Amino acid sequence: MHFHLNPGPALERTFEWEGTNRQGQPVQGYMRAGGENQVMALLRRQGVQISKVSRQAPAPGADIKPVDVALFTRQLSTMLQAGVPLLQCFDALGRGQNNPRFARLLANIRADVETGSALNAALERHARYFSPLYCSLVAAGEAAGRLDVLLERLAVHLEKTEAMKSKLRAALTYPTAVVLVALVVMAVIMIFVIPAFEGVFASFGAQLPAPTLWVMQASAFFVGWWWLVLGVSGLGLWTFWRVWQQSEVLQAALDRALLRLPVFGPLLQKACIARWTRTLSTMFSAGVPLMDALDAVAGTAGNSVYALATAGIQRQVSEGVSLNRAMADTAVFPSMLLQMCSIGEESGALDHMLAKAAGFFEDEVDQQLASLTSLLEPFIIVTLGVLIGGIVVAMYLPIFQLGQVS
Repeated sequence: MHFHLNPGPALERTFEWEGTNRQGQPVQGYMRAGGENQVMALLRRQGVQISKVSRQAPAPGADIKPVDVALFTRQLSTMLQAGVPLLQCFDALGRGQNNPRFARLLANIRADVETGSALNAALERHARYFSPLYCSLVAAGEAAGRLDVLLERLAVHLEKTEAMKSKLRAALTYPTAVVLVALVVMAVIMIFVIPAFEGVFASFGAQLPAPTLWVMQASAFFVGWWWLVLGVSGLGLWTFWRVWQQSEVLQAALDRALLRLPVFGPLLQKACIARWTRTLSTMFSAGVPLMDALDAVAGTAGNSVYALATAGIQRQVSEGVSLNRAMADTAVFPSMLLQMCSIGEESGALDHMLAKAAGFFEDEVDQQLASLTSLLEPFIIVTLGVLIGGIVVAMYLPIFQLGQVS
């Protein structure tokens, strides 16, 4: 027999326990509590004779990814729409999980719900996997009695977001792989191939061309100081990463610089706007008040420029300014989106117009990614060809000159 107990919302750790009940039957389960003493006190009140209490070990298996949460949301929505009770949904989804870590997460959430906790409160205890936006939409669905509908909209939102991220990653995978391979090839040429040519050139007894001398000097530097190059590069990247994580000023400056990049800047801007409008549309259609929706939207664009713009919009809206006017004052949204928001506010269909705008910008991102990928491939190949080919030509120049002399 299994019992799942949850003493309250202020829980910090999960403990496994075993014991016997009042009838002498063996029982076991798990409980969230602040410590073992609290677990034992709560179990004694339930009439359980405790034989073992231990901190729950991390579940084996792969970590839970956003795409897993999106799939779970879609499945839960479908089952609720089919009339399956919530607890039975969690039982079925838990049994169908191939990832033990996710199965245990669902079991913990089910235990909280079974003991009287609202679903959004149970999800909030696992903030690593369920964002404030997710929990807010679930809370709105529970309050309105439309949890299945809200979960379906949330599933669409998560699927769209993950699809865009996947396309961005796929577009960057090929160029990144080509550049890394080219760097390895150049390192091999500079460290191993060029030093082998030096002995051959020394037997010529002639003045070497300037390009050949430059390449040989660069090779000598890499051979003698490769550890310094790697160390400085690694330390520089690590230092930048740490400073970037801790400095909001640096993050904001870098985000602004990324949006100003040629070619990539407009693509990033449209991706940010697509996420921003999709999130606001989902929140607004769920019946979440505009001010609360803007709270959740601020961090979803993935760029501090739009987070600051959202804070300014929220401030102006609280003073009675229309959403369209507040967005226009930030000067970071295109006129097409402003016009659609204006029409949506006037017609009372703001959520519908925002969803249309999100779909438009998502299509724009898809088209630009496709064209960008087709443009990047020849550009990278030509650039790397010039670099590697230049090194090869520089090393063969003395041989060409020797052939002309003879």
